[in-house]
Amino acid sequence: MFFLFVSILNLSNGCATLPNVSEMIDETPTSQKPRQIDSVKGLLSPKQSKAIMERLKRSVAPTDILERHTAVVESVTENPIMKGNKVILLADGQAAYAAMFKAIQNAKDHINLESYIIEDDETGRKFADLLLQKQMKGVQVNVIYDSVGSMNTPASFFQRLSDGGIQVIGFNSVNPMKSGSKWGLTHRDHRKILIADGKIAFIGGINISKVYSSTPFKRIKNEKAPIHWRDTDIQIEGPAVAEFQKLFLDTWQKQKGPVISKRNYFPDLKEEGNALVRVIGSTPGETNRIPFIMYVSAITFAEHSIHMTNSYFIPDYQILKALADAVGRGVDVKIILPGITDSQLALYAQRYHYSGLLKSGVKLYEHRTSLLHAKTAVVDKVWSTVGSTNMDYLSLLNNDEVNAVILSHEFAVEMEKMFVSDLADSMQIQWDEWKNRPLLPRVREWFANLFSNWL
Repeated sequence: MFFLFVSILNLSNGCATLPNVSEMIDETPTSQKPRQIDSVKGLLSPKQSKAIMERLKRSVAPTDILERHTAVVESVTENPIMKGNKVILLADGQAAYAAMFKAIQNAKDHINLESYIIEDDETGRKFADLLLQKQMKGVQVNVIYDSVGSMNTPASFFQRLSDGGIQVIGFNSVNPMKSGSKWGLTHRDHRKILIADGKIAFIGGINISKVYSSTPFKRIKNEKAPIHWRDTDIQIEGPAVAEFQKLFLDTWQKQKGPVISKRNYFPDLKEEGNALVRVIGSTPGETNRIPFIMYVSAITFAEHSIHMTNSYFIPDYQILKALADAVGRGVDVKIILPGITDSQLALYAQRYHYSGLLKSGVKLYEHRTSLLHAKTAVVDKVWSTVGSTNMDYLSLLNNDEVNAVILSHEFAVEMEKMFVSDLADSMQIQWDEWKNRPLLPRVREWFANLFSNWL
């Protein structure tokens, strides 16, 4: 059965490949300046845009991450950098859910929820109850869930939402009779987006599930507590919210669901903070691998530090080379990865890459107190990203994903504090010990790597 499933995935993957980012970098002139920054009042003048970037550059040590990397990303996306955003770091499920519930309760016009997994558990039912209450009070609620990610959720859960007036779409049905000629298992909606009234948005790696509501792993009288999932979301207020709204409505339209109820999806927005934000959305396509390009180019232009956390780390050769080259330039490269997993095959495939990375000088850590599910990075204390994109082939090639890139020294400081906290709950992988591990783990890692394109 497993190999049949792999065969199906193989057929679905076709001949898609990741782009050659080094060619993109070579083709982007060093003299090319980033496009103008956008605002609630429209594009800023070149002089205003330059002044903002110059102030940001003065807040940190010199780095190419603010100009050369930005120019490369802008060669593949039309999404602008938006000024005037307030970004709040939500460094776990409990904090994220509390903020989400507050936003839902305060909504007056509409609520748009898009999630890979929505479970029929105490957390999922709490969300459902709140959403139904808002729908009864005249707030239009629209929900997109992924049909594979939410496969274990009974149809009755979503039917209850529909019966209550909520508009619901299952992304790319697993039933080939409903999907027609485009049926396949690999194109999934892996995004996690919640938007209230078009004014506040939440994105990150957190699904709707009770696994994010527990506390970190502890032993009590030799018994294990339920595994806690360590994840990260962000709350954004300001002009960038409209970009998330566009992604949600575009997915709704492509899925050909019911005509979405007319509401004020794009209200007038005002500046709420000082962060520059670019919304990175990806869908499968030969040229639309924007999160991959974003990551490789950010690593390539880093000059001081790369602190990354990723839940399913099965990188391609370009990422591996970019990380090794960064160490060669004197960049402090630290990566926190899962030590506890929901997929042994993915864990073995992740560990297959340790030897090369450790020998190149990359510092690797495995998180030990929780199941690490976060997808974040902070570079040179000024460039940060939080989102749904894993560093694996399914995520980079096949899924609909969403990340936010935040240009802000103040926000990067918060990201660094979170990273240090996660380091305290992690164990560093030492090369002297790793190279002497037994034969059986080596064989497992080699075998798992054979299936890396489907993990």
